[in-house]
Amino acid sequence: MNITLSVDEKLVQRARKVAGAMGKSLNQVVREYLEELASSDDLDSWESEFVGLSLGSGGDSKGWRFNRDELYERT
Repeated sequence: MNITLSVDEKLVQRARKVAGAMGKSLNQVVREYLEELASSDDLDSWESEFVGLSLGSGGDSKGWRFNRDELYERT
């Protein structure tokens, strides 16, 4: 399947250089990245982590609470 992307020309030029240094084409690097991104094991892992974090059982803030005033406090 062919897809079309809008990407900055300078970004594509730099990415092609990096891919070339890896001995690959930019097309090959993008294809490999998409395969990795869509692998079923990774999807299951991401989903489990997201569900755990959204239910509040996936992290430990060690008692720290968000405080908007502290965030914007000037030093």
